[in-house]
Amino acid sequence: MLRRKTVTAAVALTVTLITVPAVALAAGGASTRDDNLYAMALASASATADPPRGLVDALGRDLGLTSEQAAARLVNEAAAAGVEPRLKALLGASYGGSWVTGPTATPVTATTDPAQAAAITAAGVEARVVTRSLARLDQVKATLDRAAAAAPRTAPVWYVDVVENSVAVLTSTPAKAAAWVKASGADVSAVRVVRSDERPVTYYDVRGGDAYYIGSGSRCSVGFSVTKAGSQGGFVSAGHCGSTGASTSGSNRVAQGTFRGSSFPGNDYSWIEVNSQWTPVGVVNAYGSGVLPVRGSTVAQVGSSICRSGSTTQYHCGSVQQLNTSVTYSQGTVSGVTRTNVCAEPGDSGGSFISGDQAQGVTSGGSGNCGSGGTTYFQPVNEILSAYGLTLATQGGGGTGSPTVSPTNPGGTWAPNTAYATGATVTYGGAAYRCLQGHTSQAGWEPPNVPALWQRV
Repeated sequence: MLRRKTVTAAVALTVTLITVPAVALAAGGASTRDDNLYAMALASASATADPPRGLVDALGRDLGLTSEQAAARLVNEAAAAGVEPRLKALLGASYGGSWVTGPTATPVTATTDPAQAAAITAAGVEARVVTRSLARLDQVKATLDRAAAAAPRTAPVWYVDVVENSVAVLTSTPAKAAAWVKASGADVSAVRVVRSDERPVTYYDVRGGDAYYIGSGSRCSVGFSVTKAGSQGGFVSAGHCGSTGASTSGSNRVAQGTFRGSSFPGNDYSWIEVNSQWTPVGVVNAYGSGVLPVRGSTVAQVGSSICRSGSTTQYHCGSVQQLNTSVTYSQGTVSGVTRTNVCAEPGDSGGSFISGDQAQGVTSGGSGNCGSGGTTYFQPVNEILSAYGLTLATQGGGGTGSPTVSPTNPGGTWAPNTAYATGATVTYGGAAYRCLQGHTSQAGWEPPNVPALWQRV
């Protein structure tokens, strides 16, 4: 049963009165300027804000927030996620990344060009001037990724840290890790070697949201329901849960479906087509916090609150720590996952990561537990949708700003996760486009969808 109670009057009032950050308000009335992108995104997010009571309570429990702070944070995070692509396009090669900070999620965007700081402030976002662009940090991490096979077992995690403007390598043996970084050919000045006792493992005895079983053996969790043209539909989960062709049964042990695609390591994602006894629904089981709607898949920024549902430990919340992380398990390295401080345990693999009502990804693995706390990684859902030509099942339609993921391949040379320079040309859906701003493409940023990045020629 979907619990759709309206937040209390005090919480609703807070959502209505959310304001742009102080840095924007101090800029000579910037909150009313046409170029205040954040104010416009905030107005849109506030107009549709109606967070489920269970979500507000869970954020309060796990992040130490009041109900008012939790409700305010959700609105601010939605606005920050909505404005980030436009700021990235505006800043071009100087873009240094975006994140949110503080209990109610103040948005921050970095640039390598001090002259661009005023434009960021005018957009209603706090500006930071940094040494390295996000594109440069991504290049450094990509160099480490290519050397993953030579990484010491004691250095299982590395990621782009936009807040620190560096690439971090976590290790219990710093000297060995530093030697590997140097041997990889990466720019050592851009890398921080951080002492850590993390020992990530895959949650192979798994679940996700609701439990499902693979063959007659292991258990995993459902990530998110999806649809596919010409198919019964199904759900996405972790790749290490099962190989292509494996059969599944639901939490009730009734025959459920078949793995139609699976990738692990390198990636950690899969999709399972269900039979006619099962119907994909755009919700997440948050157990004691109710049943939550899924309305899109806009990417939550670093610092944003995020919650995870799994069949072993049920529903827990935390925050996004880093995007674009590489993590090494005993089976190999998985790249492009997101690092969080949400706890998880074996049996939670494949389960849902969701921020507000926006799907984020499926549980991959991690370290620690829900007794003492831990770190958990998830495979972003938009990459899975793009890889298999799937469409996210949502309740009440896609949320504001949610990406458009094509259910079929339209043809052409454009591809997601590709670096495009200003002036580059691609084809998509039978038309040609010229790149207006250098960027790395993502699912949802197809040329017809982002006129700020591509011009039809």
